Amino acid sequence: MSLYIHKLILQGEHQRQDFKFQVNDSRKIARTLVAFANTDGGKLLIGVKDNGVIAGIRTEEEYHMIEAAATMYCKPEIDFAFRHWTIDGRKLLEVDVARAQVKPCFALSENDKWLAYIRVGDQNILASTVMIKYWNRRNSPEGTIIRYSEKERLLLQYLGAHPFITLAKYCQIAGIARYQAENILVNLMLAELIEIHQNEKHVWFRLNPKAPGQDD
Repeated sequence: MSLYIHKLILQGEHQRQDFKFQVNDSRKIARTLVAFANTDGGKLLIGVKDNGVIAGIRTEEEYHMIEAAATMYCKPEIDFAFRHWTIDGRKLLEVDVARAQVKPCFALSENDKWLAYIRVGDQNILASTVMIKYWNRRNSPEGTIIRYSEKERLLLQYLGAHPFITLAKYCQIAGIARYQAENILVNLMLAELIEIHQNEKHVWFRLNPKAPGQDD
């Protein structure tokens, strides 16, 4: 059994795995829970330092902090599965979060604001406004009508000649307001013609390589 945990630890922190030395703030843990749920799901190992050293925890206390994070500081509540482990005499907690079927999921901030996070690499970052609009529109029972106007043509033409475009650049070349650009981008994301990418500092869009007419 310890081999299983050691193999996980050797992977380090990544898109679907995070280490926590201890849980002393349910709000911070809530960010990780919703980031996993909003992205690809993931695993928390509680009682493991960032460098992979097993420090151990008092599992009952840690479990209650996780439970509080999932029920009080996540909207909607985040379901999770857990297992207790004892490795070399030290206790740790394995927490698994599934990818949410309906997004976005939100975490309550220190300022009492509900914020959506995604997981990028080993970081939890705020989801962009375009991503949140995309999730909300995807959840809507109403269909999406895609209009192929000059604005859409300009965007797809630009992406045919460049690897990516930012929201600001699209507003500039199309001569439109930010909210109009966001709506067009969301429409084309729903049509699976373009895809969104982001990191801590930047959000950009590119042609979906799986879209009809695109090379694999």
